[in-house]
Amino acid sequence: MVRHFDGGALLAVIDGIGHGEEAAAAARVAENAIASRPQDLPETLVVRCHEALHHTRGVVLSIASINLRRASLSWLGIGNVRALVHHRGVPPTREELLLRGGVVGGAGLPNLRASDISLRELDTVIFATDGIRPQFADALEFGGSPQSVADEILAGYCHGGDDALVLVARAS
Repeated sequence: MVRHFDGGALLAVIDGIGHGEEAAAAARVAENAIASRPQDLPETLVVRCHEALHHTRGVVLSIASINLRRASLSWLGIGNVRALVHHRGVPPTREELLLRGGVVGGAGLPNLRASDISLRELDTVIFATDGIRPQFADALEFGGSPQSVADEILAGYCHGGDDALVLVARAS
């Protein structure tokens, strides 16, 4: 999901536990909990999701809140939705989200503490669910549009054993 708010944007990838309608229903509950106040801190959003998901099988998710005024990103991940920021430059660098184990809506949440990083113009933010092989970031060309980067990841790194989702955004 992508939600804009005054001075920023929220990016989130939510993956319901398991497959089928129950997994999709859990993901929708989490999306609704986040969409009600996307400008809140990532820790607050995860707690809100956790409370809303107790009657479901739960989700794993990664969230990035972008503050355009400070040119920064605050992010948090529970489970196995990978996220990274590719910083353009010479040489280019990459920062990856530190994922915490657990299930949002499950027995308990791990210690919630978002990480903050600086964003520069043309940095690329990528989220990928566990249906994408983790090597996707090692050989990517980041010069294309966000859509072409997402298409390249899906075409080359989807392993077919699970559903796959890729979200790509670029700072401008």
